[in-house]
Amino acid sequence: MTDSGGKKQLLHLVFGGELESLEGIQFRDLRDLDIVGIFPDYATALTAWKAKAQQTVDNAHMRYFIVHMHRLLDPQDTTGSK
Repeated sequence: MTDSGGKKQLLHLVFGGELESLEGIQFRDLRDLDIVGIFPDYATALTAWKAKAQQTVDNAHMRYFIVHMHRLLDPQDTTGSK
């Protein structure tokens, strides 16, 4: 798994949604999840996460997350410490 530059892809998913409460991670409606996208590295995913979090700062129940997809695809891979 490499990108066009020969660098190994460490895929990250950015998504979010409105939570039922501030104490947990239970979404109000799974149909309303905002799938921001899949990114080739953590830095790019973090930039996208920050942008979406900033857009929804007035809604305390709205949360965005970064999922380290490369860890799910290859659990034995220890690269990409974030």
